[in-house]
Amino acid sequence: MALAVVLVYLFLVINFQSWVDPLIVLMAVPFALVGVLWMLYLTGTHMSVPALMGTLMCIGLTTANSILVVTFANQRMAAGDDARLGAATAGYTRMRPVLMTAGAMMLGMIPMALGIGEGGEQNAPLARAVIGGLFFATFATLVFVPTMYRLLRRAAPASHPASMEDPLAIA
Repeated sequence: MALAVVLVYLFLVINFQSWVDPLIVLMAVPFALVGVLWMLYLTGTHMSVPALMGTLMCIGLTTANSILVVTFANQRMAAGDDARLGAATAGYTRMRPVLMTAGAMMLGMIPMALGIGEGGEQNAPLARAVIGGLFFATFATLVFVPTMYRLLRRAAPASHPASMEDPLAIA
C-alpha cells in the first residue's frame, strides 16, 4: 500500500508539475487509514483481503476528492486570489461535490456492510473499510486539505512553470 501511495504521488507530481500540490492532496490519506482502522475495530472485523481492497478504494476516492479541492484552489490563485482566499473558496465551492461523492459511496455500502444474506459476511469488511475511511477522509478533504494548502502555498504561482520571464521559477 505504501508503494501505491508513492506511485500515486509521483504521478500527481507529473500531473500538477509541482512537488507541493501532490503532497497537499495526499495529506487526507492518513485520515482515511485511521477511519478504516477505527471502523474495523468498532465492528470487530479482522483485516483481510476484502478489507484491504476497501482501503484501496477509500484511498482512491479520498485522493480524487482532494484533487478537486487543490485544483480549484490553484485555479483561484491563477485568477489572482491569495492562498488563504483560494483555499477557503475551494473548500466552500467543492463541498457539495465532495459530500455527494462520499455520501453516495457510504450510503451505497451500507447494505454490503451489514453482511445480510447468503455469503454477505465475505464482502462486509470491504464496505466497512470504505465507510469508516470516507467518514474521516471527507472531513480531512474539506477542512484539513484547504488548511494545509493555505500554509504550504503562500505565494501566487506563476502563470506557467516554464515562464520566459523567470526561467528559474519553480511552481
